Amino acid sequence: MEVINHKKITGGVYLVIDPAMDRPLLLSRLAFALEGKLEAVQLWNHWSSGDDKLECINTVGKLCRKHNVPLLIDNDWQMLLQSPYLDGVHFDTIPADYTSIKETVGRPFIAGITCSGNLDVVRWADAQQLDYVSFCAMFPSPSAGSCDIVMPATVRQAKSMTKLPLFVSGGITPVNVVMLRKQTPFDGVAVISGIMSAEDPLSKVKLYQNALTEKY
Repeated sequence: MEVINHKKITGGVYLVIDPAMDRPLLLSRLAFALEGKLEAVQLWNHWSSGDDKLECINTVGKLCRKHNVPLLIDNDWQMLLQSPYLDGVHFDTIPADYTSIKETVGRPFIAGITCSGNLDVVRWADAQQLDYVSFCAMFPSPSAGSCDIVMPATVRQAKSMTKLPLFVSGGITPVNVVMLRKQTPFDGVAVISGIMSAEDPLSKVKLYQNALTEKY
């Protein structure tokens, strides 16, 4: 099965989903969100005990394929060897041997990384020609975990260092997206609960998209 590794991530709305969420509800809300032309979907590394990871990945992946949206796995890059529905991996930290990982996977894949304010991560991502960098957390958020708060000036400095697409995440709302854009340029937003906790995920996706393009 062909993967969507040729899709270039440029910006927009990047949806992170929690596999511990009630599965029928997760799939239902994801299906609606995908109607909004998401940039990518990531399966967060937050599994319930006894979860069948491969079954979940393949089920979510089939849904993403219908909309030509790439699916990434959080950290667990070995799953790229098991599922043809995975198009890439998101790293929370710089991996010990990225060259070895690429050799082991043996096929092109999308790769991104979280930056919590240390611009050495951006330098590494740029040197390794990753596909994007995501800054976490811009605002306090339960799902951001132990991420430090990132200052807009840090994102602005990163923008001068690399041409890689920059995403912001952590407590992101359509309202503060507009506010943040006045302080620093960035290319997209990574969102979890802002979309998946909504009764109408598609409308929320559109609100984020509008916030990313709104004139001010």
